[in-house]
Amino acid sequence: MQSEVKRLNEECGIFGVWGTPDAAKLTYIGLFALQHRGQEGAGITVNENGHLQTKRGFGLLTDVFDSPSAVDEMTGTAAIGHVRYSTAGSNLLENIQPLPFNFSDTQFALAHNGNLTNAISIRKNLEDRGAIYHSSSDTENLMHLIRLSREDNLDDQMKEALNIIKGGFAYLVITKDRLYAALDPNGFRPLVVGQLPNGAYVVCSETCALDAVGATFKFDVQPGQLIKIDDSGITVDQYTNDTQLSICSMEFIYFARPDSDIYGVNVHSARKRMGARLAAEQPVENADIVTGVPNSSLSAAMGYAEASGLPYEMGLVKNQYSARTFIEPTQELREQGVNMKLSAVKGVVRGKNVVLVDDSIVRGTTSRRIVKLLKDAGAASVHLRIASPPLRYPCFYGIDIQHVRELIAANKTIEQMREIFGADSLGFLSVQGVIDSVNLKTDAPNKGLCVAYFDGKYPTPLYDYEEEYDRDQAQLQQMR
Repeated sequence: MQSEVKRLNEECGIFGVWGTPDAAKLTYIGLFALQHRGQEGAGITVNENGHLQTKRGFGLLTDVFDSPSAVDEMTGTAAIGHVRYSTAGSNLLENIQPLPFNFSDTQFALAHNGNLTNAISIRKNLEDRGAIYHSSSDTENLMHLIRLSREDNLDDQMKEALNIIKGGFAYLVITKDRLYAALDPNGFRPLVVGQLPNGAYVVCSETCALDAVGATFKFDVQPGQLIKIDDSGITVDQYTNDTQLSICSMEFIYFARPDSDIYGVNVHSARKRMGARLAAEQPVENADIVTGVPNSSLSAAMGYAEASGLPYEMGLVKNQYSARTFIEPTQELREQGVNMKLSAVKGVVRGKNVVLVDDSIVRGTTSRRIVKLLKDAGAASVHLRIASPPLRYPCFYGIDIQHVRELIAANKTIEQMREIFGADSLGFLSVQGVIDSVNLKTDAPNKGLCVAYFDGKYPTPLYDYEEEYDRDQAQLQQMR
């Protein structure tokens, strides 16, 4: 069993561009806009006259490309890039993407956002056939499947490979003469296409990266689509028609930047609607102010305040330069890290009945510390309101939660959680509240959202994870 689950971790950002002389620099700028999606590693592969060059390393984008020359040296007219938070595969240099491949006849590089649910089975099968893997990342499976395909051309080889892999994936694949983008049949992860003023095409995880490089949004990549971009233009194809939109609801709740749009829905606006719905579903009597946990909860807190007619106040301030709490080696240091990251504004919260809005609760440790911060600062009462439902089930499509022992809502009642947090009351948004607040224009189940983290109803088979999931659930039943 996984020993601990901290905060939800964003699961990678990808960016690609084809047909512009400053490809590496634009990719750097685009990845910088996507840095919130992963901070463990970063890399860029550039195509210069059909030759691929890759630079990658640990840390933030600015750690890997630590001087202007580090980017300037990567000349070429096409590139793909990646910022990583590992969901599968250990934190080794070999796993940092883009993954480069040099064959006798050609070169490839791959970048992937998501998690494959049949990666273990595929790898075992291919290794039994003689395949040699260079990383422990599930991303590499696609490359082996492409090269082993008996199809006549690369387009069909891509389609065949994409129909074998399962789970959540947004892939970018660059070769000497083309760039592919592909999205899984459920569209678990977001992927968008834009165009630069000079005609070059951009493909990336979020529209905020399009804005960063000055690209105009063209369209959202749809489930099961395979996009090919080369010097003749862009081709949109389907590698499967067995599709059903199930985009990760946590993209709207927590992961995506508030200035991004996903399938036509602005993330900030969706979060405000979640906050407003939360105020209707979980009101607080005699409250004085509403405050949000910086930064991902601020939009929901604004919506709660507006809907309830309460003033929205900055009750908490985030230190932008503090260490991330989840990398601290002990529980005591992690909890002290919350105090390093956040400070309560005493002059605002003293003597007030505070509605504290957060986007989600995973392990619960942070919630307990923040409630204590506010009470130590003189808050008369703290009413914790969560702009998502209780997170009770693991995710297998690209979020860093694949076990449930440390998911507090899977193990405790709401009243038990309230006592643990020291809050005066605790309330969560309903699943329907999330669905209605996002309000995607689709006839798909749950209006196109995956809400399996909340209701345990997964939109696909779990393949390699099925047995482990069943075992975890059985252990939970015994604990209860």
